[in-house]
Amino acid sequence: MAKTKKMTKSGDLFSHRPYWAQRFGTAPFLPMSRAEMEVLGWDSCDIVLVTGDAYVDHPSFGMAIIGRLLEAQGFRVGIIAQPDWSKADAFKALGPPNLFWGVTAGNMDSMVNRYTADKKIRHNDSYTPDDEGGKRPDRSVIVYTQRCREAYKDVPVVIGGIEASLRRIAHYDYWSDKVRRSVLPDSKADLLVYGNAERAIVEIAHRASRGEAPKDMHDIRGTSFMTDGIPDDYTAIDMSELDLSHLHEKLDMNKTVVKMPSFEQVSADPVLYAQASRVLHQESNAGNARALIQRHGERDVWLTQPPIPLSTPEMDGVYGLPYARAPHPSYGDARIPAWEMIRFSVNIMRGCFGGCSFCSITEHEGRVIQSRSEDSILQEIEDIRDKVDGFTGHISDLGGPTANMYRLACKDDEIQKVCRRPSCVYPDICKNLGTNHDPLIQIYQKARAIDGVKKISIASGLRYDLAVKSPAYVKELVTHHVGGYLKIAPEHTEEGPLSKMMKPGIGTYDRFKQMFDLAAKQAGKKYYLIPYFIAAHPGTTDEDMMNLAIWLKRNNLRADQVQTFLPSPMSLSAAMYYSERNPIKPIHRDSGEVVHTAKGLRQRRLHKAFLRYHDAENWPLLRDALKRMGREDLIGPSKKHLIPNWQPKGTGGRGGEGGRVGRKNGAQKFLTQQVGAGRRTTVKADTSNPGAFRSGASKPGASKASAPKGGAPKGGSSKRGGPKAGTQKSWESAKGKGRRGRNSGA
Repeated sequence: MAKTKKMTKSGDLFSHRPYWAQRFGTAPFLPMSRAEMEVLGWDSCDIVLVTGDAYVDHPSFGMAIIGRLLEAQGFRVGIIAQPDWSKADAFKALGPPNLFWGVTAGNMDSMVNRYTADKKIRHNDSYTPDDEGGKRPDRSVIVYTQRCREAYKDVPVVIGGIEASLRRIAHYDYWSDKVRRSVLPDSKADLLVYGNAERAIVEIAHRASRGEAPKDMHDIRGTSFMTDGIPDDYTAIDMSELDLSHLHEKLDMNKTVVKMPSFEQVSADPVLYAQASRVLHQESNAGNARALIQRHGERDVWLTQPPIPLSTPEMDGVYGLPYARAPHPSYGDARIPAWEMIRFSVNIMRGCFGGCSFCSITEHEGRVIQSRSEDSILQEIEDIRDKVDGFTGHISDLGGPTANMYRLACKDDEIQKVCRRPSCVYPDICKNLGTNHDPLIQIYQKARAIDGVKKISIASGLRYDLAVKSPAYVKELVTHHVGGYLKIAPEHTEEGPLSKMMKPGIGTYDRFKQMFDLAAKQAGKKYYLIPYFIAAHPGTTDEDMMNLAIWLKRNNLRADQVQTFLPSPMSLSAAMYYSERNPIKPIHRDSGEVVHTAKGLRQRRLHKAFLRYHDAENWPLLRDALKRMGREDLIGPSKKHLIPNWQPKGTGGRGGEGGRVGRKNGAQKFLTQQVGAGRRTTVKADTSNPGAFRSGASKPGASKASAPKGGAPKGGSSKRGGPKAGTQKSWESAKGKGRRGRNSGA
């Protein structure tokens, strides 16, 4: 194969010469119809974005960021939102784009959006007007691309967004229970964009405007394309050699490609799949990652190196674009729940270095934290105050994928460039990681001092293992930014599952709780922590879930936010689920750790039932399990027992957990219950993927709480700290909010 072009350098995002169509100016909304195009004076669109979400012109929605960014480069951009995919007619609404189609499933993977962890159909969709389900197809990227081809077969198609980003290589697909091919050959798109897409999509657009075909653009970071073989000027390394030698580190990473096992090989060999997953995650640091190549049939899928993170001025530029900060007027008075959730929130950063194995944020947004400037953040708050209808003075969140990683970074750029750690905080907080929360404290203080702002809440998930490093931050948070409850995510209490999740031990939670309670007492307030937990994560046994239930009862907690593990594409946890091996560590075929995995529906429901031990519907299932486990001592009439030996009339006949989810009235409703809380609220339990899409969970509101009395059963975990605990866009470029699920990686 011939030599390739040099990988393009990453210049400033806004340094390109604007395209000639800039003369048309800024659209109030990107057009969704010919009539809107005519008002703008357009005879055609240069780029048409097709999305599975309703069009909300706000920087928490991927199509808005990409559309407005391309508009700022001078291109005429149209939007086709949630088209009828049964035929190609809806894809002709704006005419053929001059340069290319941009296709995304939306802010969520379409399969996660449509199905619960029990593979039952959801009947609602937060990204659709009036929360209506069924407005996007399964595997939306593939279907939309096919319809674009049918509409205008000669127009190139570029795919992106979280669905394409997390399916860019052969991946385990939970819904079909098999390894599927990369979405690129399945969709037959010309080019795939993964990760933070701003740099790539701007370069693609400008080069396409000069006549270059997207399918021939093989030198852009953060992209994937189909090819035939390895260029002559590249050095190929077999994947199997990477854990055995560091000699490869001396090679020019810009001219080195890692040869992954083929799709056919990983689909037939779960152990090989786990090894490939390990390598994929090791090659995610933009400072040292190499290109990857994987055979798919007669051709190869080539992944270029990850995109270079945006600088603070570039982040400011992206978030300072002229968003209308509202849904498109064509939706009228329809309510779009995802928009309502983020309407008065501000995304201050993107990325996450937590490395939680069940979470896909790192593979989508990267480990490097990309922060906006203080001026940019404060300006957006003022814009919300002045321009967004219905603002009453309450900013609902200042955050992102996590609440408290703003401006946190490696102390040494050179160390960061060569680092291949999957997490900066597990098993310990890295000694090279800066944990200074002062810039974030200053943002909070200046934001709440803005005229017209009465309250700043923090709804993004908190990394409490980082927060314990800054007592001043905890005091600021509790004194001014908590409204009764603070949601955090220990995820489990037992070392087995926590080590597979790459989460700190429960001892870190205990230390944070002490700091939280002290700060609340000093502020003269009664505040409560609401912990999240995941059921049935790989590495979790029935005994682990039993011990977690005992811990909950001992601490007078009745969990309301209950999530069953859902293996999201490309995550390390999905590799564990499929292969029953641990890709966090080197994998050897004939030795190494075997990961216990709850796969059967009955066992997965049992694990969830342990989390909701207080629900009478679950008691028959739990009694059977406890007897089988030899723990009948936990069954009895006393409140010191985990569950009673009697059954209330009319209960226990619906199958327990999972038996009530997926009905047309939506997910089952649970009650938050915590001793001393004084109030109780009804919230929806979320059985979506707990890590692939981060956002604040449903907020506990008002009503009365109760809690078990008379103590708790003996037992539970004796390991309080876990492993050294406490020593410590793609198209959707920065979707810190407005997504189904919550920050369970926090």
